[in-house]
Amino acid sequence: MQKSVSRKVASFPPQVGAGCRVLVLGTVPSLRSLELRQSYGHAQNLFWTFMGELFDAGRELPYAERIARLHARGIGIWDVYRQVERPGSLDSSIVKASEVPNAIPQLLARATTIRAIALNGGKAAEGFRRHIEPKLGAALRERIDVLALPSTSPANASIPRAAKFAQWRVLLGYAKSG
Repeated sequence: MQKSVSRKVASFPPQVGAGCRVLVLGTVPSLRSLELRQSYGHAQNLFWTFMGELFDAGRELPYAERIARLHARGIGIWDVYRQVERPGSLDSSIVKASEVPNAIPQLLARATTIRAIALNGGKAAEGFRRHIEPKLGAALRERIDVLALPSTSPANASIPRAAKFAQWRVLLGYAKSG
C-alpha cells in the first residue's frame, strides 16, 4: 500500500468587499478548489448551495458573480490557514506542525464593519481558537460574534443537510438586506 505524501497547500487571498459584515472562514482549500481556483469548488460541498438559498449566490452562477453577490450582502470568505501541509483534501490530515495562520487579526482591525466570523466546521473553529483568537484584542472580541457552524464539506455527512442549513441561516441576521 502506497502512503500519501503531504504537500503544501496555500489559501486564496481574502474575498472581502467594502462594508463586509460577516467573514466566513474555512480551513484551507481542497485540492479540487485549488484546481478550479475557486473557494468551495468541490461539487458536493454545500457552501454554494447554502449561499444560493440564503443570498442568491448559488453554484449555477459564474464564480465571480457568486462572489459579487456575497459582497453585496456583506459576506466575505477566507481561510483560517495561509498554508498547511496535508496529503489529499481532508482537514483531519493537516500536519499540525505545518499550520501557518492567515493575518485575520490585521484584516479585522482594518475591516471595521465586520460583526461576525462564521467558522465553517470543527477544524476551522479549532484553528481559529488556537491561532487567531489569542491575538484578538478586547475591542475586537467585543465587536465580533464568533459563530461555530457545521462544515459544508461532503466529508461531514454525520449531520443532515437540513440541520446544517438551519444553523447556517444565522448569517441572515448579520447580512445587508438584499
